[in-house]
Amino acid sequence: MNYYAIILAGGIGKRMKNDIPKQFITLKGIPLLMYSIKQFYSAIPSISIIVVLPKAKMEAWKTLCNEHAFNIPHKIADGGPERFHSVKNALLYVKADGIVAIHDGARALVSTELIKKTFELTAKYDNAVPAISIKDSLRIVDAALNKQIDRKTIKSIQTPQCFMSSAILKAYRQVYSKEFTDDASVYEKDGNSINLIEGDTKNIKITYPEDLIIAEALIS
Repeated sequence: MNYYAIILAGGIGKRMKNDIPKQFITLKGIPLLMYSIKQFYSAIPSISIIVVLPKAKMEAWKTLCNEHAFNIPHKIADGGPERFHSVKNALLYVKADGIVAIHDGARALVSTELIKKTFELTAKYDNAVPAISIKDSLRIVDAALNKQIDRKTIKSIQTPQCFMSSAILKAYRQVYSKEFTDDASVYEKDGNSINLIEGDTKNIKITYPEDLIIAEALIS
């Protein structure tokens, strides 16, 4: 079986309020992006890793790899205007049948256990998308009205989202739509059902400055 990991780091991270792109900000002295790459490589050493970066930041990434003696093999794909286009560019490197995991580089604390589980369950059920339950009370807002909704019917979706290569390649031949907020939505729009699996509450997406503090605490 061929295994692929597409790690998305094509954004600029405006909400982080930092001049450095989010994926290059250090966590415990190591650039965020390196954490995800290390975890996929540790989980499956034979995996083919494709990292998506903005063209303007590729040289900066090479410099960081040299500075940190970071030598885990990986290919680089161009970041597109939207997540959809970035994934589509990365899928060009998927040359053989297998399983493809697509992961947000900002989820630096992804565990090797969750990575292995998504691949194992994809082999059985064609796809695996991690999700966690909502702890907060929820209300849906419509113009001036709002009403409570049952949080038991809502899930928060994580990555890596994992698919058989032939199916996800086919799904990404669709025309882009604003409805495509993640890979599961692209896959589902192509006529497939999503297999939700139990995610990990520690697998947070580092988006705001305070998320770095939380991530440092979780690592410690």
